[in-house]
Amino acid sequence: MGTEEVKKALDVSDWKSGVAYDQWIALPVSGQRPPARYKHAAAMVDEKLYVVGGSRNGRYLSDVQVFDLKSLAWSNLKLKQPNADEFEDRGSLGILPATSGHNLIKWGNRLLLIGGHSKKASDKITVLFIDLETHLCGVLETSGKVPGAFGGNSATLVGSRVIVFGGEDKSRRLLNDVHVLDLETMTWDLLEATQTPPAPRFDHTAAVHAERYLLVFGGCSHSIFFNDLHVLDLQTMEWSQPQIQGDLVTARAGHAGINIDENWYIVGGGDNKSGCPETLVLNMSKLVWSALTTVKPRDPLASEGLSVCSALIDGEKYLVAFGGYNGKYSNEVFVMKPKPRDSSRPKIFQSPAAAAAAASVTAAYALTKAEKLNFTKAEDSNSKEAENSFSEQDVTNEIKAIREEKDVLELSLAEVTAENTRLRGQIGEKKGTHSELSKELVSVQGQLIAERSRCFKLEAQITELQKVLESVQSIENEVQVLRRQKSAFEQDMELASAVQSQGSGGVWRWIAGGTGNA
Repeated sequence: MGTEEVKKALDVSDWKSGVAYDQWIALPVSGQRPPARYKHAAAMVDEKLYVVGGSRNGRYLSDVQVFDLKSLAWSNLKLKQPNADEFEDRGSLGILPATSGHNLIKWGNRLLLIGGHSKKASDKITVLFIDLETHLCGVLETSGKVPGAFGGNSATLVGSRVIVFGGEDKSRRLLNDVHVLDLETMTWDLLEATQTPPAPRFDHTAAVHAERYLLVFGGCSHSIFFNDLHVLDLQTMEWSQPQIQGDLVTARAGHAGINIDENWYIVGGGDNKSGCPETLVLNMSKLVWSALTTVKPRDPLASEGLSVCSALIDGEKYLVAFGGYNGKYSNEVFVMKPKPRDSSRPKIFQSPAAAAAAASVTAAYALTKAEKLNFTKAEDSNSKEAENSFSEQDVTNEIKAIREEKDVLELSLAEVTAENTRLRGQIGEKKGTHSELSKELVSVQGQLIAERSRCFKLEAQITELQKVLESVQSIENEVQVLRRQKSAFEQDMELASAVQSQGSGGVWRWIAGGTGNA
């Protein structure tokens, strides 16, 4: 189902009545729209959508546009430059440099612009601020392990820290580092994590769950598009790639994401060939993907480089999407009212074996506690039967039920243990196969080395033959010269013989003539 446009005849203050659950609606705009763009950054503050920078036709943008969801009108925010005495480190930067592929974080009464590609980019990452009250814009000085300049990264606010992952630096080198910026001290640090991290990527999305888990989804390298989900435990600093359930998710980059409670909404994205028309939601507690709705293939919501934010209007939460590129640049605003979904306790990444073991220990503890408690009650009931009607038979039945539950949990634990053993066996077989393949690889590499050596010898022989051929050519040239010399010599000899013959006949004729005269 595609998006539906609210009729312009509708009162702008009543547009919310036309929004159905889990369906996108294109909002009408009162007045002039801003330039269409993609790879911008956006943030929602007090029912106003702030859009900063972006790219269009290869040109970076430096404007700040504001869309009021009450009046459905756009306005251009005019920024002011701070006093030079207060911000001496601004250098040659303008009020706001033209930037693309950056992130926007709301912190207090400021918007923080982190990262991004800019033609005036420095060697280190730049953090700019926009004061929403005074409209001042400037550079915030940071210290610590300041990372290099990059764009296409993700920036996620966790408490008073911003977790920055991945991206692409100025030399187009892909990154998978994790940097953290403490907004209280404006200090950078590089986080060291264990286990297998995600492959280096950019144009991905990230979200935080339960103030502990950083989720990273999708993105791309220079040749591969991803649909994987990785999780970083910010307490243990361990990467993992949990098993996901639900609908099949296609690979994408340039998508946008926003989380509301336990749900992470993903909009748009693509693979440079086609856009992703489905709007997804991930239940971050259960790790289940679901497709909410699907738009037409060329719809602006199936674009790369769009943005999505969440807005609280009259007590209800909305998704607000803007911009993107899917064959043409977009400057439309879309809203969706997500249907309220069940929210469960965070139980993410607990393995079945750990869960069964924990349940077994809990049951055993409950059994011991129940036995002590119930026998105490039974003794009290013998002395105070009038006050306590708890019979010994009831205690026995409860203990029996708890023991049966404990037996079931122990059986489950045994099954999980057997499954783990089976998986270990499969891993052992895979390791054995890997070892055999490694041996074959070593053998093939040895053959390749031998073939290379033989090729080198052949090349040496070919070089010698070429030299011989060159010497033969020189000999043939000498033979040709000698043949020409021989031919010339023979001609000279014939001429000399002819001259000699003519000379001898003339003498005899002279002698004969002299005799006659005499």
